[in-house]
Formats: sequence, C-alpha cells, structure tokens
Amino acid sequence: MNDYQTLPGLAEVYLEDSFVLGIHEGRDSLSFDLDAVLTEQHPRYTPPPDEQYCYVNATLSFTRTTVIDWISRTDASYRDANDEIDQGNIDFLTVDDDTYRLGGDWGEVAIQSSTPPEFRIEE
Repeated sequence: MNDYQTLPGLAEVYLEDSFVLGIHEGRDSLSFDLDAVLTEQHPRYTPPPDEQYCYVNATLSFTRTTVIDWISRTDASYRDANDEIDQGNIDFLTVDDDTYRLGGDWGEVAIQSSTPPEFRIEE
C-alpha cells in the first residue's frame, strides 16, 4: 500500500489541508472539487499573501472506475471564516494496485480503476 504522494501529479499537493468543495459521481467516475494546497515544490506555487498555504481550485478525478464502494458517506458541511462552505478535507488517500481508498469528514470510499487519478488545476 502506498501513500498518494507516489501518484503522478500529487507529489506536490497537500490533501490533508485541502478542502473538498463538492463530490460528483458518474457511472464510471468519481471526482472531488477541491480548494487544494500546493507545496512550495509545485511549479504553480505562489507565496500566499495572507494565508498559511497556497490554495488553488482543482479537481481530483477517478475515471475508468470498475468499482466505487462507499464504506460510509455523510452530508457534513462546514462554514469557514470567509463564510464559504466545504465538506472537510481528504484525510487519507492510499493506493494498493488498482484500488484507491480515500476518507474524510465526507465519508470513506474505495475505488477500483485501471488508471491513476488525475489532479487538474482549474484555469
């Protein structure tokens, strides 16, 4: 079992302090809209003027899924100091062969996919 930072595109992302803004499930896909934290090593990192981290709007997408198994799921939401709503963080993302397991305040899910997830920063 490996940590998410071994996956392409996620080595310079800090999911544990990124915020989940929405979750979208399709027939063979699952995606997370994120207010994602970039580490200083990420090429798109810019020093934040008044935040602890560099946040960007991004999407973490799992496509070509063969199984999406919700172990638990909640409708938990939180309001931050700027009065914006989120669903908490991605507390963990592990990979074991073609199975990805994620969890946070929003729930826990196991995903089987033939391709690794794609992390895409919104323009």
